[in-house]
Amino acid sequence: MATWDLSSTMHHILICNGSSCNRVGAEELTQAIRKEISDRDLDNTIHTTRTRCNGRCHDKCVVIHYPKGTWYKDLNSEDVSPFIESILINEEYSEKLSHTFHGEGFQRSQGVITGILKDKERVSKVSKKQG
Repeated sequence: MATWDLSSTMHHILICNGSSCNRVGAEELTQAIRKEISDRDLDNTIHTTRTRCNGRCHDKCVVIHYPKGTWYKDLNSEDVSPFIESILINEEYSEKLSHTFHGEGFQRSQGVITGILKDKERVSKVSKKQG
């Protein structure tokens, strides 16, 4: 396993590779993002991490950009170049924006489903086990 020197890293991209995202091309998206970063010689500036499920399966493929805390939905390989460009010019890739962080929580973009609250999900699972 490699241990990366992150001292020059300015951006961290988390790419969901959970089962729902994988069914619609998450692995191809992951490789396309990494290739774009490498082709632009940004390997020391942008770090990527392949994750498991990020809990927004309806929004597949999900990509998260930090330090901004911006979540994107429905990304595919065709989105990679403009997505990386948006990061470099410090703007959001608005075509696929899901949620933006504003200090006290996330703001959902227009047209993005709310989803269920974690507490309700936990209560539902417990109720089903007990029922």
